[in-house]
Amino acid sequence: MGMAERSWSLSNVFRNVFGGGSEPISDDTWDDLETALLTADFGPDITDEVLDQLRADVERHRVTEVKELKRMLRELLEEKLAAFDPTLKLSERPAVILVVGVNGVGKTTTIGKFANYLRSFDKRVLVGAADTFRAAAVEQLATWATRASAEIVKPQQQGQDPASVAFQAVERAKNENFDIAIIDTAGRLQTKGGLMDELTKVRRVIEKQAPIAEVLLVLDATTGQNGLAQAEAFIQHAGVTGLVLTKLDGSAKGGFVLAVQQKTGLPIKLIGQGEGIGDLTGFTPHVFAQQLVG
Repeated sequence: MGMAERSWSLSNVFRNVFGGGSEPISDDTWDDLETALLTADFGPDITDEVLDQLRADVERHRVTEVKELKRMLRELLEEKLAAFDPTLKLSERPAVILVVGVNGVGKTTTIGKFANYLRSFDKRVLVGAADTFRAAAVEQLATWATRASAEIVKPQQQGQDPASVAFQAVERAKNENFDIAIIDTAGRLQTKGGLMDELTKVRRVIEKQAPIAEVLLVLDATTGQNGLAQAEAFIQHAGVTGLVLTKLDGSAKGGFVLAVQQKTGLPIKLIGQGEGIGDLTGFTPHVFAQQLVG
């Protein structure tokens, strides 16, 4: 299913607001729009900000029709979404990408889909299974790597030091001229401090061999603001450069996309809108605003 076919799942929260389109803007329109924005998980602050700006624009341009308001909402959201640069920085050879996030957000599957996405641009991709604390994660990653036609470096024994797996993966990526090395990392240890120390060590070991191009934090869109609170430690300590939002399919939580960028000051670089291997794509503010508002 392509992005266009899915657009209904995001825009249906706005359908009640805009109806046929040619009717006049009323107090009910504004009430319905506020409800729709909150329902779509924009959060109260951004909802107020968007409504204030739209009211001012409507007054300034003497807009009276609901369909014009819809167009203005779409343009305003696009402008806000585009305030952050979604471009992946992949110019290094190999471009080393660290993927971080709490367990349960779909980190391992996301890496498989990301590898597949990069392979579609004819990039040679190597994956490093440095989440060595979970044997299942290593096996799952191997399965996804095979599906994505990517190579994988696995721990030589269970519980191997994650930093040594990351080191071996980057070393192989350099020696065998891979374009991109994606390193999976642990999402949970016994102690929070231990996890951040572990990530710092992984980073240090990699940077001895190659600069890190991106540190991508995976967030599950369905958990909304709660998921963001859980990931706070990564944002503070892991040097995150961009976000990956998974499970945006049909959740009507599209507003979270804008809320999360404004809250963290970090750009969304990839979005996952389904379960299939081809369902992770780059983030395009223009397309997303269109999808969101309809």
